[in-house]
Amino acid sequence: MAANRSNADRRARIEEMRRAEQARERRNRILTIGISSVVVLGLVGFGTVVLKKKADEDAAKEAAAKAPIAAEKSWDPKKLGRNHVETPVKYDTKPPVGGDHHPVWMNCDGEVYKKPIPETNAVHSLEHGAVWVTYSKKAPAADVEKLEKKVDNTTYTLMSPVDDQPGAIMLSAWGKQVTVDGADDPRIDAFFTKYVKGPQTPEPGAACTGGVGADGAAGAGMGQ
Repeated sequence: MAANRSNADRRARIEEMRRAEQARERRNRILTIGISSVVVLGLVGFGTVVLKKKADEDAAKEAAAKAPIAAEKSWDPKKLGRNHVETPVKYDTKPPVGGDHHPVWMNCDGEVYKKPIPETNAVHSLEHGAVWVTYSKKAPAADVEKLEKKVDNTTYTLMSPVDDQPGAIMLSAWGKQVTVDGADDPRIDAFFTKYVKGPQTPEPGAACTGGVGADGAAGAGMGQ
């Protein structure tokens, strides 16, 4: 009789332990599902924020590309000469915004030139869709430094000093030009957005490397 009672007590304890273990497993499953749900919702929320931010940035760029740029000067891009010449060219603007040019372009993959560069080579870069940032001795050193960093991080751009230009800081593209007030002028971003490989460019996306570098030596590029 005592043995039967002992067996019954043992079975009861085992059953109680089994129920307790099952309860723990249920709690753990619920906790795991809850944590997973929070993580998933967090990731979804983060992804939504990132996508919205990207969409807002794209919309802002598109709006900037369509908006006019204050005090911008324009020339008919189709009326600008495009002959390849190896003789000096007299341009009507300083810096030039197009016209006949040297067969080899200046490298313009975010190139910062510390010394003046040949106009005829730079114009060829404009034909390929580059934006040319130029500055005179009147430009503050801090602005020049900021612009150098911007150009260095932007493909299809180049920068160089042009001492006899009319403005302290100017931006030129094929058929387009603007004088800005400083490195923080919002027209700089707008000009880059509109005219880096812009629609008015005769050969947008053509080579911006393999041309003439800072040392004046020409690479493999010719006649494009």
